[in-house]
Amino acid sequence: MRAGSDLPVPERAAEPAARGDRTIISPAGGAARKIGVHGVMCGKMQSMSSSTGNASVHVFLGKGGVGKTTCSAATAVQLAESGEPSLVISTDPTPSLSHIFEIEGAHREREVCPGLFLTELGLQDVRSLWDERFGREVYAVFSSFVAVDYATFVEFVTSVLPGLNEEFMVDYIRRLALEARHRHVVWDTAPLGQTLALLGMPSMLAEHLRAAPRIYSQLRTTGEHRESVMSVIRRWQQLAADCMAFLQGDARLSMVTIPEALAVNQLAGVVDELRRYGIAVGRLIVNNVIQATDSRFLEEKRQQQRPHIDELQRHFGAAMPIVELPLFSREVRGLDRLRTVGRLLASQ
Repeated sequence: MRAGSDLPVPERAAEPAARGDRTIISPAGGAARKIGVHGVMCGKMQSMSSSTGNASVHVFLGKGGVGKTTCSAATAVQLAESGEPSLVISTDPTPSLSHIFEIEGAHREREVCPGLFLTELGLQDVRSLWDERFGREVYAVFSSFVAVDYATFVEFVTSVLPGLNEEFMVDYIRRLALEARHRHVVWDTAPLGQTLALLGMPSMLAEHLRAAPRIYSQLRTTGEHRESVMSVIRRWQQLAADCMAFLQGDARLSMVTIPEALAVNQLAGVVDELRRYGIAVGRLIVNNVIQATDSRFLEEKRQQQRPHIDELQRHFGAAMPIVELPLFSREVRGLDRLRTVGRLLASQ
């Protein structure tokens, strides 16, 4: 489906109902206890579908290896099994959704349990999106005066404009929400550094447009489309603005981290960078928290984790709910274990 000016514009999503709460959940009973001044409903999965008729989009952000894919998959399972048809999609260059669901091969909207579909997208899929929206049109102009093959041209453009791949991924998710073939779209993003690269795209394009008229106004139209290069670039700029508006108002962001020094120290800068662009993180998930100890080793690790968790609470506790997921003794793979994590995430 091509996005165009005739598509409906999603309404701004509601702000999270609870702020400043800390929810600690255990794998044993799934019960939650709350620390803070705001109440959080526990134990019941509430429908989070958009009142606009568009799909609700749940975005999981985080560094590689912190568990965002697990949280994404578990959330999607919980939503689907509560009667909300859902799509879980990974745009990580090295996706692991298939591994977590214990299925093999590449997949496009494969049903992994009733009401839940899985899709994994890679770099080649981004290039297909580029082809669909802008690539061939722009290439038709540049190739008229520069001897360059299409693959080299795409590689050049993506290197000149960092964040291009992520831009088209965001647009793809945005259009999935508008199509509303599922009640929920759960997005397992690329590692955080790659995702943050897209934030500068609108300003980069604006800077490019200041000098572009002197060059592109002299170029011929883009082949059979008879569209000027400047017009194509302005449509590209509009795409960047649409994607930014989507992230600012219509996507529900959860940040996933672990209670270790490097991850915690970097988190404040990441959240501040998102806020600078008007993108609010609605929830912080602290993964692999040691809650029960039966050895000196685990007790020492737990003592190492607590100062980092306390630091997260001091820094973010007043701004967003903080959920602690326990460290499990076994790897979270397969539907049964994903259900357990999904219930814990939903219990806040």
